[in-house]
Amino acid sequence: MTGPMLGEYPAGPAHPALAGDVVAYCGYVEHSPVPVRRRELPGPRVPVIISFGDVLSVRSAGGGVTGELSSFVAGFHDTFSVTEFVGGQCGLQVDLTPLGAHRLLGLAGDDLRHGSVRLSDVVGRRDADDLVGRLVEAPDWASRFALADAFLLRRAQAAPTVDPEVGWAWERLCRTGGRLRVGTLAAEVGWSRRHLAGRFRRQVGLGPKEAARVLRFARAVRLLGTAPSLSDLAADLGYADHSHLVREFRALAGCPPSQLAAELRGEPVSAQVT
Repeated sequence: MTGPMLGEYPAGPAHPALAGDVVAYCGYVEHSPVPVRRRELPGPRVPVIISFGDVLSVRSAGGGVTGELSSFVAGFHDTFSVTEFVGGQCGLQVDLTPLGAHRLLGLAGDDLRHGSVRLSDVVGRRDADDLVGRLVEAPDWASRFALADAFLLRRAQAAPTVDPEVGWAWERLCRTGGRLRVGTLAAEVGWSRRHLAGRFRRQVGLGPKEAARVLRFARAVRLLGTAPSLSDLAADLGYADHSHLVREFRALAGCPPSQLAAELRGEPVSAQVT
């Protein structure tokens, strides 16, 4: 990020009936007279950006729609993107689990994996416009969170079924921080590796091996700066060595750990996606 910025970020929980599908709601109101650039990292959430009228420049290395976007689904992917805006931003971010994005938005396979899918292309233009209009007119953030609840609860009534084995496998990977071999996971659910990979990829977006990679990377990012050294961090997370960890950061974040740590401390993001 570059330049001074003012912002507020009210947050709220989703309705209990949406547990397991919706992680949280977060509103955002931001203003900056100079460009604000952010590196958006892969992780175990699918952000849904519902803009109240402003556009965001999105450049992704992972496919999907890029350019000037308003309301969109960021997807569950295994690479980074860069967003940028100048002026104002106001809207609601809904963080879904990958299985929540499959159930509540009907996304599957590559549509779930690839980021930057326009919200109108996912839920239909009429429903998207109606939701944005209601959110804009709501008097406060609590009312907006309640509107988001009502919208998602209606969609949950007609949600596609998730295989119990896939749901269990996803939770197992989350609990182990991605440190579980696909063969072990397949044996535990009683499926072949090929069958598990196919069903998992359709409903989660990434295959179990790729999803485990993202989960382990996300944990590395959370612990970045707290470990005595990168070698210690690599050992704690099960990477082969320091070099393996650095390669993973370059592949998934587009930069080495030292640069990402600096950006997380507030230094400017220099990443460019072509």
